[in-house]
Amino acid sequence: MSENITSQGPAVDNSIAEAHPSGSPSRRAFLGLMGASVGAAVAAPSLAGAQAEPEAIDDRLEHQRKRGGPGSGRDAGRDAGRDAGRDGIPNGGDQNPGGGNAAPDRFSRLFDLPPFAEPSRELREALTEMGRPGGMMDANDPLEVGPIRLITEPDLSPNNRDNPTHTAGVTFMGQFLDHDITRDAGSRLGRVTPVRRSRNLRSATFDLDSVYGGGPDESPELYDGFRLRIESGGQFEDLLRDDDGNAILGDDRNDENLMISGLQCAFIMFHNAVLTDVSGRTPTAANFETTQRIVRHHYQWIIVHEILPQFVGQEMVDDILGNGRRVYTPNIARIPLEFQTAAYRFGHSMIRPSYRANLAGDNGDPFFAMVFNPDASGDDPEDLTGRHRAERRFIGWQTFFDFGDGEVKPNKVIDTTMSTPLFQLPMFTIPTARGEDVGPTSLATRNLLRHITWGIPSGQRVADEMGVDRLSTADLSDVGQLGANLDRSTPLFFYVLREADVVADGRHLGPVGGRIVGEVFLGILEEDSTSYLNSTDPVGGAWRPTLAQRSGSVGIDFTMADMLTIAGVDPESRGQ
Repeated sequence: MSENITSQGPAVDNSIAEAHPSGSPSRRAFLGLMGASVGAAVAAPSLAGAQAEPEAIDDRLEHQRKRGGPGSGRDAGRDAGRDAGRDGIPNGGDQNPGGGNAAPDRFSRLFDLPPFAEPSRELREALTEMGRPGGMMDANDPLEVGPIRLITEPDLSPNNRDNPTHTAGVTFMGQFLDHDITRDAGSRLGRVTPVRRSRNLRSATFDLDSVYGGGPDESPELYDGFRLRIESGGQFEDLLRDDDGNAILGDDRNDENLMISGLQCAFIMFHNAVLTDVSGRTPTAANFETTQRIVRHHYQWIIVHEILPQFVGQEMVDDILGNGRRVYTPNIARIPLEFQTAAYRFGHSMIRPSYRANLAGDNGDPFFAMVFNPDASGDDPEDLTGRHRAERRFIGWQTFFDFGDGEVKPNKVIDTTMSTPLFQLPMFTIPTARGEDVGPTSLATRNLLRHITWGIPSGQRVADEMGVDRLSTADLSDVGQLGANLDRSTPLFFYVLREADVVADGRHLGPVGGRIVGEVFLGILEEDSTSYLNSTDPVGGAWRPTLAQRSGSVGIDFTMADMLTIAGVDPESRGQ
């Protein structure tokens, strides 16, 4: 991807800069800068359409892969990839190494490798012990000291270090991105499940279908004409809700916590602000398509230039963009299980036990709370769960993204510990719609048992396949004490977390986890003909942002702080 494109768009209005000595224009002036540049975007993407059912898959091939017999391994995987048809139809099995040609509404595999272990009582007991409350993955945060001290006195949680290179908001952008590209509709926790029996309910593209739904025609409940509907929570914005308080939105998971519901609101308002600038008072269908294109391209730019480097490191991003993808090489974009079940769950390690939701929303005072509190109840609970409307339940984004005011807070490092509230999840976050047992409430345990569900290979085998040095048994000696050979054949989720800690001091993912996450993210964008990576500016150069930044510049960069400002949810617009 070329970066040496001369920026297009209007110059900064000096009168605005003079009126604001800090160099940051007011939101009104900032939005005024948008109008001269929104026409520079190109190639409107269509809404995600229905996907065809894949061909039937032979369960015997799945069994053979799980046993590690003929047809498994690096060479066989490459042969299977070469033999796959060019029309997007799989030739057999769940075997789609390197991305293969699985239908886009199904999950598939990066590697044709056997599972990390055969299901057994010993294995389940070891995984349950690994992920139990108070166990080796629990940071054992002293929740009794309260949410404020857990933020202001990080030494109280010596097992749960802050990450000085990340902002707190990147954690929840990671969750938002996940909900944009993946939703498992057919597996049961800890029960072996062939890939063909589960459908991905999200489009495997960064297209904001969790915000747009099916568009005004297919999801009219989300729209007022071509504007997305938004309501008030008393002081500021809230999601559209029915009479029972349930959010009406493209993906109900985007109301699981206050931070992700705040992001959903922000992207709704971002769309509406751009639409107003594009169309004036009476938007048309063409205005809507133009707005979608602009919103999606700037969202995708943020993913590549702000979020992904924090996840995997800038060096990994540059390597993939400069030298190409090695392990994720599909003909059509879809989500690999090694990503969905293991590598991309690294974000759970970054979640803080508590947050400052806003600076003055609680009767003029800051609103601090635990991310989850099982004892919280009522219409305005003392935690940050979603699904509730109250005046103080909104996000002051200066805690989560850098507005240059010194208020931003970090998230936690990527390692094999997770914040204590995540070991007792709220019941509403656990899927039971298909008749599943509730099972363990520990998020760590649930992540580990998913490796049995999908037959995920070990971190060691994946490292070998990628040509990356394995972690040593000394690096994994603690899991070795649990039995089941886990120090030599480690669940990929745990391996990726430990690798990040050992190789990168927890600041970003290591070579195995980073390449899986980086290649899937960039591959999704490169395989999408409508993404900004496949679009051009008006003179045929590589696409660059066309909306103004907070500084007033255009065509140089675009960040979450810029998007939140256009949406009108920035600190200046809120007045707090």
